[in-house]
Amino acid sequence: MKKDDKLIITINREFGSGGREIAYKLGALLDIKVYDKQALEAIEEDLGVANELPEKIYDIQKDILLNIASKESCIIVGRTGFHIFRNHPNVVRVLLIADYNARVNHVSEKHGITKMNARKRIDNVDREREEYTKKYTGVSRYDARNYDFVLNVTNIPGYHVAAFLAQNVRMKFMNK
Repeated sequence: MKKDDKLIITINREFGSGGREIAYKLGALLDIKVYDKQALEAIEEDLGVANELPEKIYDIQKDILLNIASKESCIIVGRTGFHIFRNHPNVVRVLLIADYNARVNHVSEKHGITKMNARKRIDNVDREREEYTKKYTGVSRYDARNYDFVLNVTNIPGYHVAAFLAQNVRMKFMNK
């Protein structure tokens, strides 16, 4: 990787796996900015396109992500980044999964809801994410062939997952 090349890390995750938190820890370790749904929605607000029809939002977000990636190294959380950047020469595509019961416990504790409601929320979010991915990419987000790393993060502290990914990214792209 040349000095001016941009590194793209995409992190897809199961709801409740702690993937967003891991992405931010990884960003801190590598000094790379993280772009998740909330960051993109803020950019959409700034651009005045936040109220576009849902059918147009995917293309708008894709254009925003491609523009960001042309200017800076970044970590993309979700948003079908694994597919958008599948042909980028300096991409690391990650899928984080976790045991269902661990996810239920995490969501229940984090959001202060019952385990039954956590299960419902996990099932709904996972289903919605899979439908969204299939609609816009034609592939399943669970297909391991779409990723460089598929990590089961059950019972592994987020910092350790982020450190593992940072070490591998450095070895592959940063020569450090």
